[in-house]
Amino acid sequence: MANVYELAAVSRRSSEALARRRGMTVTQWHTLSVLSGGRAATVPVVAARLGVTRQAVQRVADQLVDSGHLERTANPHHHTSPLLRPTAAGEQVLQELWETSDAPRAAMLTGLDAARLDEATATLHALVVALNGSDEHRAGRVPSGTAQPNRPET
Repeated sequence: MANVYELAAVSRRSSEALARRRGMTVTQWHTLSVLSGGRAATVPVVAARLGVTRQAVQRVADQLVDSGHLERTANPHHHTSPLLRPTAAGEQVLQELWETSDAPRAAMLTGLDAARLDEATATLHALVVALNGSDEHRAGRVPSGTAQPNRPET
């Protein structure tokens, strides 16, 4: 597990610099990533997916709403927990962040073959499922129509 934590730290450090250049934080980037592709989710769902507190996500969501990157919409399943959804500006900045990060990350991964990366991805997913006891973080906790992004997370 120490290697997983180290990988997360290395990824976060490289992401911080990229996000800062776009006037964002890594936490804002992560939140937008969970909601990418116009997907909608509540604060608790985003918090569960990111493994952080609801209060932390609420703070970031408020910032992203204020900056025009997220919008709140009515939640037909829970009247006091609105759905968060990226605006066009939110999708645009997310796309720019991904495009900006693709080349440097590809350069860092030179020498690792795609099959090994795919195997590592599958292994990490299996660990998450095993440690959660189920696959809720991808299915059960996420309302219908809010599938997870197809992009790698930052």
